[in-house]
Amino acid sequence: MSDLGQVDYLVIGGGPAGLQAGYFLGKSGRDYLVVEESDAPGAFFTRFPRHRTLISSNKVHTGWSDPELRLRVDWNSLLSDEGPLFTAYSPRYFPPADDMVRYLADFARTHELRIRFNTRVCRVGRSEGSLFVATDQHGNVVRARRIIVATGVSRPYVPPIEGAEEAEHYAEVSVDPAEFTDKRVLIVGRGNSAFETADNLIETAAVIHVAGPGSLKLAWRTHFVGHLRAVNNNFLDTYQLKSQNAVLDGDILRIARNPDGTYVVSVKFARVEEVVKDIPYDRVILATGFRFDASVFDDDCRPDLVVKDRFPRLTPAWESVNVPGLYFAGTITQSLDFRKSTNGFIHGFRYGVKALHRILERRYHGREWPHTVLPASAGAVTGAVVQRVNRTSALWQLFGFLGDAVLAGTDGRVRYCEEVPVAHLHEAAARGDFGDLASYFTVTLEYGADHDRVDPFDITVRRTPQQDTGGLDARYLHPVVRQFRPDGTGETVAQHHLTENLENEWDNPDVHVGPLRSFLASRLPAGNDLPAGAEPAAPPA
Repeated sequence: MSDLGQVDYLVIGGGPAGLQAGYFLGKSGRDYLVVEESDAPGAFFTRFPRHRTLISSNKVHTGWSDPELRLRVDWNSLLSDEGPLFTAYSPRYFPPADDMVRYLADFARTHELRIRFNTRVCRVGRSEGSLFVATDQHGNVVRARRIIVATGVSRPYVPPIEGAEEAEHYAEVSVDPAEFTDKRVLIVGRGNSAFETADNLIETAAVIHVAGPGSLKLAWRTHFVGHLRAVNNNFLDTYQLKSQNAVLDGDILRIARNPDGTYVVSVKFARVEEVVKDIPYDRVILATGFRFDASVFDDDCRPDLVVKDRFPRLTPAWESVNVPGLYFAGTITQSLDFRKSTNGFIHGFRYGVKALHRILERRYHGREWPHTVLPASAGAVTGAVVQRVNRTSALWQLFGFLGDAVLAGTDGRVRYCEEVPVAHLHEAAARGDFGDLASYFTVTLEYGADHDRVDPFDITVRRTPQQDTGGLDARYLHPVVRQFRPDGTGETVAQHHLTENLENEWDNPDVHVGPLRSFLASRLPAGNDLPAGAEPAAPPA
């Protein structure tokens, strides 16, 4: 046992989020250490997904030369000025998981990240001086002013079903289809892991049932990439086109294992009132996901949990609501936008970690959020907004969650800040963290209200002329500009939706630019518009 000293930031976990945090901390010259229980970065991807194919997009050929635009369709690369980019590791749109393992190792090595491997944190407590004290499996101790937890969801989630402990779990079940030949198989769960498992067994299993409560949600309709993806939904054809497979809509009440190892499962069907049926199976697999493991934290610094105790409960600054100085990064932060945006995935949380770093820089190191000062005119602000929405990857990926902020100060200055978490902006503006503001605007990319209730391929669904006005009910991704006052309520004073565009180009002078400029001219201080023909200022770099 030894004392490994003290750091300002201890990052627990050497996966994508931990490496991304280490990169930004190192770039700012901060005193940090990343600890990882395995002997290399990204150990999660040596085991998951079980069938070894990622479903995160890796689009190598885009026709774009702009690296910012290319990140819109590169869902695996971490952010850095120097690279490497994941697109150099595989040409496959859905690449092998082993390529992610190689990429993360190269990222850590390229940036010389300070990582201590083979270090499993077994206990986190507080010292009398309010420092965190982390103890590893060998009894070694690291003290830290602040902790960033980036461990991911490492513990299988077992739902509260009687007899669930008798079933096999996705994390451990065999992936050899031959072991399921002529078997009746039940897969409990309605997500990608469940359907990935079902798809693997289609050729060998006699009967496959996928079961779970609620309606099945398809990612192409909801725009949430954690819902069922098309790459995993071949199983639905075998159900709807009259094979022996089925999706059971209802609650699993009991899982009973027979002496011979087979099962009887009681299912309460949702579509038939009060009907419960006992169904025999040879194998039962839980594909019910994972949860954050908070067991290493002492009682005085154990974070509160939400969403069936699967994720830490966080403030809009990624900080535990009940443990000051305890921050989180990566997929365990998805409670902030649960099933709405992309904090649970690399292409989303890489920008979340960047924003968290900027929050930490301001809170503890006195650095302002990076910004550009604009002429206080509707023309200048319009120019900045239009150029940003046509290029940004961060707002594209963390849609509705991150926004650019246009800050109209009481001194008449206008500042443009990129990629601020909208909920955090409301709180920070009310506290005065962004200075004395007369008002502020958010610039986000969003899908329209109730977009997930409409089949986007049903051409009989039409909008009325009233719905088309100003793009207010545009169901596809489009820019939204809203005005707020710094009173902490987060209530919208005024808003403007830029009309959707099939190729996501919102720069038409009559359709996009002109209406936005008119909106801003009516909301910015009077007399602050540019004269006709004047050039707007360049947007932030």
